[in-house]
Amino acid sequence: MVEIELDGQKVEVAEGSMVMHAAEKANVYIPHFCYHKKLSIAANCRMCLVDVEKAPKPMPACATPVTQGMIVRTKSDKALKAQQSVMEFLLINHPLDCPICDQGGECQLQDLAVGYGASASRYGEEKRVVLRKDIGPLISTEEMTRCIHCTRCVRFGQEIGGDMELGMVNRGEHSEITTVKGDTVDSELSGNMIDICPVGALTSRPFRYSARTWELSRRKSISPHDSTGANLIVQVKNHRVMRVVPLENEAVNECWIADRDRFSYEALNGEDRLTRPMLKQGGQWQEVDWQTALEYVANGLKCVRDKHGASAIGALVSPHSTLEELYLAGALVRGLGSDNIDHRLRHAEFAAPEGVRWLGMPIAALSGLQSVLVLGSNLRKDHPLFAQRIRQAARKGCTVHAINAQAYDWALPATHSVVSHADWAQALADVAAAVAQEKGVAAPAQGQASEEAVAIARALLSGDSKAILLGNAAAHHTQASILLALAQWIAGQTGAAFGYLTEAANTVGAQFVGAQPRQGGLNAAQMLEGQVKALFLLNTEPAFDSVAGAKVAQGLADVDMVVTLSPFKTNMEFSDVLLPIAPFTETSGSFVNAEGRVQSFHAVVRPLGETRPAWKVLRVLANIMGLEGVDFNSSQDVLTHVVGSATQLGAEQLSNATGAAITVARGPAAAPVVASIYQLDGLVRRAPALQQTADARRAREEGAAA
Repeated sequence: MVEIELDGQKVEVAEGSMVMHAAEKANVYIPHFCYHKKLSIAANCRMCLVDVEKAPKPMPACATPVTQGMIVRTKSDKALKAQQSVMEFLLINHPLDCPICDQGGECQLQDLAVGYGASASRYGEEKRVVLRKDIGPLISTEEMTRCIHCTRCVRFGQEIGGDMELGMVNRGEHSEITTVKGDTVDSELSGNMIDICPVGALTSRPFRYSARTWELSRRKSISPHDSTGANLIVQVKNHRVMRVVPLENEAVNECWIADRDRFSYEALNGEDRLTRPMLKQGGQWQEVDWQTALEYVANGLKCVRDKHGASAIGALVSPHSTLEELYLAGALVRGLGSDNIDHRLRHAEFAAPEGVRWLGMPIAALSGLQSVLVLGSNLRKDHPLFAQRIRQAARKGCTVHAINAQAYDWALPATHSVVSHADWAQALADVAAAVAQEKGVAAPAQGQASEEAVAIARALLSGDSKAILLGNAAAHHTQASILLALAQWIAGQTGAAFGYLTEAANTVGAQFVGAQPRQGGLNAAQMLEGQVKALFLLNTEPAFDSVAGAKVAQGLADVDMVVTLSPFKTNMEFSDVLLPIAPFTETSGSFVNAEGRVQSFHAVVRPLGETRPAWKVLRVLANIMGLEGVDFNSSQDVLTHVVGSATQLGAEQLSNATGAAITVARGPAAAPVVASIYQLDGLVRRAPALQQTADARRAREEGAAA
């Protein structure tokens, strides 16, 4: 540790730290633009100049290493004059357009100009103008003249996004930020460039000119998309969601969010929203009141139970639904005497439940991995924030190996083994054989210790922090249980953690509350084939969310009653009842992310039209049916009943252990059904800006599942 004196107080920081780090530790604010705690140091704005004793001139705090006994003054006349001079320089070319700037009210340049800017400019020459560039549907560059060349966006692309899509060209006063790789910025994390831009050069295209920052209320929430469970700030005006930005949580999403977390809010007020219950009468849809709709559903369930038995009733639920909704859906179905409930619509194998599958390690630990094997995942698109953490680990020397059906561009150094879907089990068996060879033990299955397998084995046998991660495609594989069993054996021999990246916001929670058959009930595939007579569809669209795809209508043709609970007008081809339920912004609830963290949130706006929270709809329906044990007055009551006061599922509740036999069978196998990045759920599918991205266009060309 090194001790320095900062504005008269003693501060101890680690050797190699910069003066800026010492200031952060001492809660001393030093003005800056280019410095960002998650990015490399550029020291090109010079706003953080400070007075260092015995230094011949002011020094940049972000790039000046601390030394023992250093004396630093941040508010001396020397420092203040230097900072004022830098501010004058930065404002030379800056347009005087604060009143129309989207950054107004949350602009670092605007704030610091008040304290360090002059009342008039001494610059009389012609000001530079930078023409706008169309870099995609998410980021606006209408006023790039505002850019102060801090290069935060450039460094973000290189270091966090993994792809240098923006760069600086030309020199001197002709310098400008522009695309250097293609015409557009296509990173799945690109929206974070808007947040870190300290001026109004990069702004949100969907949000542009829609509200002023001081008009917005800020409310905490949780992302309903992938299994990261990213923490969000949802900004609201007049009970309408206007913008979504990250809420910093170092253990989960750090200070980043994926673009689908940021821009999916556009779907919340789209034309597809369902605002009143609807019944299909004589092939025509009619709006009705809630009482009529619920009585219709209750009578239909009673008729089906009386005629076909309780086992003819089933529910297909989305793992993007809240913990409370999933629990009550299970309570309703099981209260009626059925065990037909499932959230695994994209799965091809339906093994008996053994444990709650999870990541197998804390999310934050991904950043410190020394070696990792990823099987069956397009990591960058399936889990952008997990990929970002592994990218940081790779920058520090982590060895990344991947087994997939194709070599994906993950924007990080990785060794890809291209193996057909049908041969994934054999590829893992080969790795197991290589591990067995290296350790001198018996292999669990016949395999060949190929050069690639040996390289993976040696990487997993070295170092202290290593993991085997099974992706969405591995979870949806026809031999999913065998893949897990092989991963378990390899992990046991190498000391690696192993687990699933998990697909959706609440995949872990869905397993925990039993949103899958327990006592021999029908699985998702069987229900989609029409083996039930009454079917609930909770927050899911089987045509997009299931293996059946477009054939789902044919499979459900003989089902007497299909009830869809959704925020959107969907499933209309085969549904008989549509019940409008609230999306995550209009209801309270909880999600359990990949690491088993229970995160609750509140409604940020009032429900649209006659929309109702799904947990309340399910509870009322259970009450009408005369079921006991579901008299909850709030979602918090349901949560307390399910998990108590826990904010983290315990080790006794989470388990990737499996007793599945390892029998590697080679032969033809269907490709696992995996949703592309902007087809994952109903919200992202209906977000206009997201559907204009390169990833969305590519998915449409290749099919919804990619």
